[in-house]
Amino acid sequence: MTHPTAFNWRPFLLRWSEEWADSLPDDATRSEEDEAARQARWLGFPPASKERIFAMEERLGRRMPPSYREFLKVSDGWQHAGGFVRLLAGTTDARWHNNESGLADMFEEYLDDDAGPAERRSADIWRRGLQLDVVSDITHVLLDPEDVDEDGEWAVYTWASWRAAPPERYANFAEFMRSMHQEFHGLRARPAAGEPEFVNDTTRELDALVEQARLEALRGDWERAEQALDEARKYGRPRAAGLGDQIRRLLGRTYMVSFEDLATDPQYAPELLPSLVTEHAARSYGDDSTLRFDLRGAGDDVVSLAYATLEQVRNGTYRYTATGPFGEAVERARELARWGDTDAAWRTLMDALPVWQPLGPDHLAPLGWVADPLLGPLLTPERGRELLSTPRGGQAGEAPVRAAGLDPDNLAWLADPDAHGDRTSYRFVLVEAVEPEGLPGRLADANEATLVAPMTAHEARQRLLHGQREFSSYDDRALMAVGRAGSRWSFAFDGAPASFDPQRFISPAAGASAGTRAVVVWSGLRTRHGQPFFHLSVAQDGTEQYAFTYADGETHRTGRIPRVLDPDRFFTSRQEATEAERPLLEALTDVFDARLPRHAITNGRLHTFTTHSWTRPPENGETYAVISMNWNAER
Repeated sequence: MTHPTAFNWRPFLLRWSEEWADSLPDDATRSEEDEAARQARWLGFPPASKERIFAMEERLGRRMPPSYREFLKVSDGWQHAGGFVRLLAGTTDARWHNNESGLADMFEEYLDDDAGPAERRSADIWRRGLQLDVVSDITHVLLDPEDVDEDGEWAVYTWASWRAAPPERYANFAEFMRSMHQEFHGLRARPAAGEPEFVNDTTRELDALVEQARLEALRGDWERAEQALDEARKYGRPRAAGLGDQIRRLLGRTYMVSFEDLATDPQYAPELLPSLVTEHAARSYGDDSTLRFDLRGAGDDVVSLAYATLEQVRNGTYRYTATGPFGEAVERARELARWGDTDAAWRTLMDALPVWQPLGPDHLAPLGWVADPLLGPLLTPERGRELLSTPRGGQAGEAPVRAAGLDPDNLAWLADPDAHGDRTSYRFVLVEAVEPEGLPGRLADANEATLVAPMTAHEARQRLLHGQREFSSYDDRALMAVGRAGSRWSFAFDGAPASFDPQRFISPAAGASAGTRAVVVWSGLRTRHGQPFFHLSVAQDGTEQYAFTYADGETHRTGRIPRVLDPDRFFTSRQEATEAERPLLEALTDVFDARLPRHAITNGRLHTFTTHSWTRPPENGETYAVISMNWNAER
């Protein structure tokens, strides 16, 4: 915020005036006022005397706020305040608005019946405000005598109907004028044909600031860099928005990120377009015409690349690649993420980041990987800060603090409520000394013993339902995601299982344990439907070793259960059954030294397959229903 008591008005207004005068073509037609201002190199007026200021305050019945008073002592009004206020009031023209525009009535109509005092006071600005706009492009500028800070400064509010936005607030008049100077620069930063190049002391200072920010960003000082780039962006400086958007995207602040001209530059498009089209795919709802707005000015090759990348992003086939040692790390990280070890995948990328090289001087960090279906889910705001804090691109700096891992080294996290409260029941299979690719051969029917390409749990379920033609009340074929569950185990996990039927349930542990060990867990201790239940079975070399099922308040067991897993230690009463989940999962972690990757299961993409049924076929006298769907039938 501009502190009004520290604002030196005269050099600021002189610089603004000279920049405005130098930006005008010599042969353009101008009004007499503008030509006089150009010749004088001064957009203001003579200073207001103490007597004029006093008379103004007498007329208005209020002492003016400090920053506006100090401004008037230098110039009694102002021309071309920004791009849309032709004349700003001095001592003679400032007047109470008194709802002359009728805007108070309009804003009050938009208020809800339960609008609070602050909202109603905001709408009333059009009755109490001091109007400063004299000639403008339907742009209102009001000083608010009731929005006053400890220094006696009045807030400034501006509003233009054509902006389709609520009134914008500035803390004081000095801050408003500084913003109008920035708006003037932003409108001049890209001169039209025939206009002089817009170069002056301010632009040179800002461009040097942008270059320094670029180097600071590569050294890992992204916070200082972002602050400098934001300042330069307010003035419309080329490069500032494109560089700043790279920082914002890695911090997860995707709104209005477009990378400006960089995304359409063939030099940078391979890295920046994937991120851009990924956000478009997430919000476009099938309308791809809006992508053209972000691609304005792009050549045919870049446009073709953008739409080809968009198709790959939508069907999950986009694959990020990079050159050199960092590119090799990308391949290793993708393979780790493919099987759920997202923490190791992230560490692989970060360890190689110092040797990453940019595609050009305006490239601050690797970005295309955020669109990769396996690598993109690795990004969190904390990890984005770690990446941005890592020196790279040939620059030296301090090593960053590592972001904490996302995966607990246990199974007990399954007892935590998930963000949406949906995980009340789940089941999983652990198989020792078998790679994840081998699980379908142990748990699925022969004709379905293949893995589907990695996708989120929601995408996998939608895919299954879309292709399913028959639904049975007795068949329980689980859709399971697979990956590694530590150094010795692979897992198959189902986070949305069917209802548990203890009378017809058949554990897949024995069939999965040929030549090794297998563990099956099915928990419904927090289920919303029916009674809480929990099942554990352990098999080795095709034979079940021990098992227990807690359901309907009773425990059924087989085999010699290790004391540490004895259900009597956990299920002492029906009332305490829901409290047994975490201790049970902790005990299973200790006994089998296995874990499940939380981030990959809840936020990532994993291979999936459909198992054979977890229930036995119906016996004589048992009823069931089968529903067949013909999706292609005429309606």
